[in-house]
Amino acid sequence: MRINLTSVFVDDQEKALRFYTDVLGFVKKHDVPLGGEDRWLTVVSPEDPDGTELLLEPDKHPAVKPYTTALVEDGIPATAFAVDDVRAEFERLGKLGVRFTQEPTEMGPVTTAVLDDTCGNLIQIMHSA
Repeated sequence: MRINLTSVFVDDQEKALRFYTDVLGFVKKHDVPLGGEDRWLTVVSPEDPDGTELLLEPDKHPAVKPYTTALVEDGIPATAFAVDDVRAEFERLGKLGVRFTQEPTEMGPVTTAVLDDTCGNLIQIMHSA
């Protein structure tokens, strides 16, 4: 058994696609219309195009807004992404205008930072020493 797909709820799929591809550097894997304006829209790491997909899932279910709002208000990331160097990514993304809610922080063997994905989520980036 392995993880094939995970998701983040987003308030605007097109805006999310631009952020996750143009800013974070993922690549679009699937873009399937579901009727109306919703799509089955996934991105993957360019380093692992057949790896785990991230579904940019519409946040239309009534339970989603209270859930995601509570996470953001409490500073809790919706998910975490591995990077080679958190400080380097912090600098690169900062130059692109990404807003961070937590600067790079060492926590034992792990360094983390938390960013706002502009689509309703906080995302943690991390690397292990």
